[in-house]
Amino acid sequence: MKREGKSCANEKTARIIRRYHHYLRLEKSLSDNTLDAYLRDLDKLMDFLEGEKLDILQVKLTDLELFVTGLHDIGIHARSQARIISGIKSFFHFLILEDILETDPSELLETPKTGLYLPEVLTVEEIDQLIEAIDLSKKEGQRNKAILETLYGCGLRVSELTHLKLSELYLEEGFIKVEGKGNKQRLVPISPKAVKEIRLYFSDRNQIEIKKDHEDYVFLSRRGTHLSRIMIFHLIKELATAAGIRKNISPHTFRHSFATHLLEGGANLRAIQCMLGHESIATTEIYTHIDRHMLRSEIIEHHPRNNPRRKPPMVSKNKD
Repeated sequence: MKREGKSCANEKTARIIRRYHHYLRLEKSLSDNTLDAYLRDLDKLMDFLEGEKLDILQVKLTDLELFVTGLHDIGIHARSQARIISGIKSFFHFLILEDILETDPSELLETPKTGLYLPEVLTVEEIDQLIEAIDLSKKEGQRNKAILETLYGCGLRVSELTHLKLSELYLEEGFIKVEGKGNKQRLVPISPKAVKEIRLYFSDRNQIEIKKDHEDYVFLSRRGTHLSRIMIFHLIKELATAAGIRKNISPHTFRHSFATHLLEGGANLRAIQCMLGHESIATTEIYTHIDRHMLRSEIIEHHPRNNPRRKPPMVSKNKD
């Protein structure tokens, strides 16, 4: 019976999307490329809702905000996020026009700023606080510790972490193989600390009854399936609350912190580009702006011209 209900729901949604397709083509007169872009963006939302077991006609603003947060966490640029949000708003506007919905859940959905974006960064002390907030008495405690050490120690995107495979770990050599955007693979150094925590987690992992086709994933849920991006997002939020950290952080914050701390420590920008898997050095250069901000703060604080408490040197007057 449940399967039939789900089938009916899917069929109803499919009919709505077909009507929306006709609306875009006939009433909005969109080009084929623009129309395809709108429908691809809508597909992203549908995939998210399916994963969250939500019906498109019951969506709330908080659901859409979580979806947008997920776009940010997997590294989608602010301009692309803005385009996706525009497409989603168009779809819900259509639902209102067709009297399918009475209220528009996307009306208050904010579009990210597309200017220069300096991402939130954690200090090393704040990262330590987050890790110390993990309750190791819980079954998933050691797993969560290994997750945070890997996120921060390797600068991974959250999707790269959730899809990390046992067959991609070269712990003896101190590397992991990561599959990033566009199925591009790269080797990333892994810290001895992260290696230690992963190995400790393996003893817990061996007690899990792993579901078929999930055997090769490193990080698993208690149900024996690989973790979702949303689960990692919730984990980070919970730990931030427990640690008393008020910054608005997400899994992607660990990636930003990884790159920033490397740059502050003197790492070469090209090396950081390779480790992050950025196709263009221009993407990596955002961290030089963070470094410049830090430099300015240091100058303001320590330069004698900016320190009002510093007394000017005494000038001796020569008498003729």
